[in-house]
Amino acid sequence: MRETVTVSELDLALVNALQLRPRASWTELAPLLGVTAGTLARRWERLTGEGLAWVYAAPGREFSRTRCTAFVLLRCAPGSRAAIAERLCAFEEAVTIELTGPGSADLLLDVLAPDLPALARFLTERLETLPGLVSVDCLFATSLSVEGSRWRLRSLAPDQLTALGAPGPGARDASPTVELDAVDRALLDALVRDGRLGLAALAEHADSSPATVRRRLRRLDDSGILTLRCDMAAALAGRPVPVSLLGQAPARDTAAVHRTFAALPECRLVAGVTGRANIFATLWVHDLGDIQRWETALCARLPTLTVTDRIVGLHTVKRMGHLLDEDGRRVGLRAIRPW
Repeated sequence: MRETVTVSELDLALVNALQLRPRASWTELAPLLGVTAGTLARRWERLTGEGLAWVYAAPGREFSRTRCTAFVLLRCAPGSRAAIAERLCAFEEAVTIELTGPGSADLLLDVLAPDLPALARFLTERLETLPGLVSVDCLFATSLSVEGSRWRLRSLAPDQLTALGAPGPGARDASPTVELDAVDRALLDALVRDGRLGLAALAEHADSSPATVRRRLRRLDDSGILTLRCDMAAALAGRPVPVSLLGQAPARDTAAVHRTFAALPECRLVAGVTGRANIFATLWVHDLGDIQRWETALCARLPTLTVTDRIVGLHTVKRMGHLLDEDGRRVGLRAIRPW
């Protein structure tokens, strides 16, 4: 039986605030949310302790330009899907794993690698050798217009959003590409586990100083290499239905397609890809009926877009390295290191 999750309006507002300002202090957020800093600290401790919400680092928009991202569709032999998904959870490269509804795929993976040879080795030496795997269809990302950190709960009032003063994801232009050193990698390793670690704890982890850590965090964020996300269990998000749409559009129209998808509150990801499609987008919709409604509306606004496949997510077992149960609660971690 599915366990009832009890959350308050304050819990939802807190998560929404952390989606916008993931590392904001409780002292900063307390006046905005009308409670004490101590209350917020206790609420967050409960949410994280029960696997209902968590903050972590993930690759930012620049990742797809300087490194390798792929969306991989797998077909499995009957009765083998669960075993394959379990084995894939141990692979760092398979950062997100989703069991999908009947259709063109049984599993949908987000795969990240530092370069194309590393991605090729994962596909040929690790993935394709798994027993029970029938076929592999790989879509290489050529651009990333929207990534998962931009999805919002929409629990805050307009005046609270104004008070936060946080720019939306992608609102700033990325700085020139930076080379990562040992300090950067140590910080990334710590932040993929807990994105709210304080400067002193991060400095100790990176064998550096808090001042250096502050500068490095700003550089990683400005460069687009890193983005910080506040994620949550399905119950807090309203139990959305994830649907990934594959589509074809003329090259001249792809920018308009990306802009149109990006403007939708339901949109979680939009990427340009190679292979049997050149558009890959993921929406979190209210119910199954929304899928056809959104597709009809999108195609009316984008007459040159042809949706070639629809992949409905049934259960996300791993999201950016965080292991999830059937209710979407975080129950473990396989830390990602794609940088």
